[in-house]
Amino acid sequence: MIALNALNILHKLKLLRLLTKKYKNDEHIFGGITFSNRLGTAAGLDKNGDFIDCLGALGFGFIEVGTITPLPQPGNPKPRVFRLFDQNAVINRLGFNNKGVDHLVKKLKSRKYKGVVGVNIGANKSSDGQQRINDYILCFNKVAQYSDYVTINISSPNTPGLRNLHDDKNIKNLIESIENSARELNFNKPIFLKISPDEPLEVIKSIAEYVQKSILTGLIISNTTINKEALKNSIYEEFEGGLSGSPLMERSTSLLRVINQEYPELPIIGVGGVMSKEDFKKKLESGALLVQIYTGFIIKGPRIVSDILN
Repeated sequence: MIALNALNILHKLKLLRLLTKKYKNDEHIFGGITFSNRLGTAAGLDKNGDFIDCLGALGFGFIEVGTITPLPQPGNPKPRVFRLFDQNAVINRLGFNNKGVDHLVKKLKSRKYKGVVGVNIGANKSSDGQQRINDYILCFNKVAQYSDYVTINISSPNTPGLRNLHDDKNIKNLIESIENSARELNFNKPIFLKISPDEPLEVIKSIAEYVQKSILTGLIISNTTINKEALKNSIYEEFEGGLSGSPLMERSTSLLRVINQEYPELPIIGVGGVMSKEDFKKKLESGALLVQIYTGFIIKGPRIVSDILN
């Protein structure tokens, strides 16, 4: 947050452009949207849309804000973010801390950044059952007009029971509810479903099939993992929360590759473990149309953008 606030100040003082570079044209058209390049930010970096303009000025091809919920919520108790610099990793148990969807809508309306902005939506921790589905619909209805695409986040490990939405009955209900809202709003922009890397492969394949048959566009593979086995230091294995960064790279990319091979027509955004240009290329080679970073930006700072795009 301190780094993002510093970036925001530099941007407002018009000094940020002195530190950024112009990248060669690498336009990519997808879903009727023109992306200046294929590198974007993952949800979690700018939860409330407070930093859209300064992040956009760094040269990203797209920005994804959120995860946002209907009501503001503080998230889980601190400390809740653990940076493992020696392993290029982060463990977080944030718990969808955000200022609520109405705050985000105001930020979307006032943004000056002309690039692509997607919105990642979730459910409040206090919601359960059908109310949890209703939370997604409420957020979707409020952000649809002001977003270039929408992501349905069912995969955070830090909201109790959220990953139950991967279950057959629940995912059908959620997808059908989103479809109904999209039709009512005449929403024809991309809609993605962000999934967990920890579900059984057959579950992910089943979800991919549902998405392919629906009006939803594709998948984002993947969110953080609760599996800490890839960490070198065993003291972190008992830490609660989702693991991201280099230890997630192989797991998320392998899942991306398998789903792309099984469903080659299904668009996929790759995220998880991208710390270098080589990681970025590996995601694309494995079937991702677009790639997002989160931990790479936290660990390496804004220079990772030029490292990847140059």
